[in-house]
Amino acid sequence: MTTSYKDPRFQRALNHVLKFEGGYVDHPKDPGGATKFGITLKTLANWRKVSPWWQLPKQAVKQMGRIEASKIFFELYWRRSGADRMPEALGFAVFDYAVNSGPQTAIKQLQKLLKIKADGIVGPVTEAAVRQYCRQFSQDRLLENYLSQRLGFLKSLRTFAVFGRGWSNRIAKVLAISKKIISETNQKKGPTTMNILTGYKTYLVALFMLLSGVLELLGVNIPAIDASNAMQLVMESLAIIFLRKGLKTEIANA
Repeated sequence: MTTSYKDPRFQRALNHVLKFEGGYVDHPKDPGGATKFGITLKTLANWRKVSPWWQLPKQAVKQMGRIEASKIFFELYWRRSGADRMPEALGFAVFDYAVNSGPQTAIKQLQKLLKIKADGIVGPVTEAAVRQYCRQFSQDRLLENYLSQRLGFLKSLRTFAVFGRGWSNRIAKVLAISKKIISETNQKKGPTTMNILTGYKTYLVALFMLLSGVLELLGVNIPAIDASNAMQLVMESLAIIFLRKGLKTEIANA
């Protein structure tokens, strides 16, 4: 879990979100009113402990800088949505959802998709459910379903007629960015061409190869195995066993 707004992973996600949110706006049909970087007047007032919140002038929103905005996003959206406790691609998608619709909504919608109690709190149960879903299906599929669910939620809002096109484009971009993050993460982990080697049959085949190679080295004649290749057979069997173990770890951590 990240502890500072300077964390590189958070800053990467924030850069994308700020491109979506833009600068200062005060749209008459936006219930949030005066907004900059996606941060409303009310949110800024609460952050600065101004009460009642409407005593803070709109000019304060317009003058808000990037550093203060980063701190607000980090504490009120990134950490509160549990984005720092998820794989980077999913964390970015949850964070963007939280900024757009609030952390509680972003978390509860994810929990409903995972078929666990939608209490709006990211803890061990939610983290385990995310890992299980990614193991059973994939992070790609989780993201696609989550963002599809997000679009459905936005379509239910009365303001969709005004902001719907922009929201739809934003969700499409979030999906594209998330998939790019997954691709880049997989490249850093190295090639995974052996990920078809799943199931206990793989271990049985590898153990048979290992046993045959060892017996041949000990002088026991095994039909169809050349004594000169016995050591190679042993090495290949060990490579398969340990490679599969590594792949299982990679999938579990996805």
